[in-house]
Amino acid sequence: MEPMTTFTTTPGANAEAVVAATAPTDASVPGAAVVGPWVESPQAEAYSDVELTARIAEIERSIRQARMEQLALIAEADRRRLFAEQGARSTQAWLQGLLRIDSREAKNRIQVANGVTTCSDEHSEPSPAELPITAKSLTEGTMGIEHATIITRCIRALPESAQHRAHEVEALLVQNARRMCPRDLAKLAERIKYVFDHEGALQDERAQHEARELHYATARDGMLVIKARLDRETGAKFVEALRPLAAPRPEINGEKDPRTVGQRNADGFAAMVDLVLDSDQMPRTGGQRPHLTVTIDFDDLKNRLISEMPGLLTATEQSITPENIRRIACDAEVLPMVLGSDSLPLDVGTAQRTAPTHIRAALLQRDGVCAFPGCDRPPGTPQAHHIQHWVDGGPTEINNMVMLCPHHHRRIHDQHWSITMHRGRPMFTPPSNMDKARTPQPGGKALPAAYRDNLRGLIPTPRTPEVTQ
Repeated sequence: MEPMTTFTTTPGANAEAVVAATAPTDASVPGAAVVGPWVESPQAEAYSDVELTARIAEIERSIRQARMEQLALIAEADRRRLFAEQGARSTQAWLQGLLRIDSREAKNRIQVANGVTTCSDEHSEPSPAELPITAKSLTEGTMGIEHATIITRCIRALPESAQHRAHEVEALLVQNARRMCPRDLAKLAERIKYVFDHEGALQDERAQHEARELHYATARDGMLVIKARLDRETGAKFVEALRPLAAPRPEINGEKDPRTVGQRNADGFAAMVDLVLDSDQMPRTGGQRPHLTVTIDFDDLKNRLISEMPGLLTATEQSITPENIRRIACDAEVLPMVLGSDSLPLDVGTAQRTAPTHIRAALLQRDGVCAFPGCDRPPGTPQAHHIQHWVDGGPTEINNMVMLCPHHHRRIHDQHWSITMHRGRPMFTPPSNMDKARTPQPGGKALPAAYRDNLRGLIPTPRTPEVTQ
């Protein structure tokens, strides 16, 4: 049996912990490392706030110093081609199996190790490290291997014309690595590439544009799945458009927005689609702007509590419940059509808006973009809601309608809030499962509109100029 090698590193003069190699302890594994015991520190509760902060930082520095010693050992193992003796195909594969890390992490450690250590053999003088400033910072524990990986890649990617400034670039990156997280350091490294390798950066952007793709498909559960890779310019436009629409809603009575980040992004994307479909700049098909088309039998729409027959989303040929169609139909263009027994049209009426333009204008003046209590930043296009649905005979007039944002329009329909008009203003009554007392809540203009009205009172009235005799 080959003798086992033990690697133990005691980090820092004041550190109480012993950091050992995290390798298998099975003696049957060739090259396995013996893991020394972890010397426990005092209980965390025994530290004061200052001591706790200092101890956390001290251990991180010790771990980083131990990592530098490991990098030196990795570089030596690579120089000796130790992987061949142990039946591995490369140093990367050997290190991956030894430390149980993924291949990319193993590759990064080898690259950094070869960059921060001196190179020597039996027949030549030792050559200095490629990245001496990085090596010094790692030895001091002032930056981590993630920082060193970014610096190594940046230096090696410099074009030939900028190699004479590699030392200067390394010093700048190491200086910033002491105060930056790896993510921010990577952004700085990218900007350095743009400065010294303009042609390479331009080629990368062209390659990204050529690699652009967006795919969408309907999953088995009926949801639409979108997968996209966008070039940086298009990606920045997407983020700028989505971010304000996906922002968390303000707290209401101390309750934070319950949606996850993914749900907020999905709602923001839905609002973005509403804004696009509502735009006059969209290309027309057959003389019509792009729009959502839903088909359902009028009796099924009217008798939603009795009928179980769904409607049809024409664009995706998917079914949709009458309940959701009633919500969509609150503010839509309705085209009556008589179909024969074979579903072929026999007669077509005139399309009519369920919320005409003049009604929408009046609702916006009265309610703002959303009259729901507490809604002060509604995304997307506002939707006119019929208090008594027009399918049930409700009139399309101001006193039977209220303007809502898409989120609260869905909430009103799904949770069955009731809305009444009091002195020309909407009153919202929650369902009993939310408020047993069902206390009405006054609605009205969304807060930004109300703020504007309040500010008008602060603006001094111009004085009437005196008439001189």
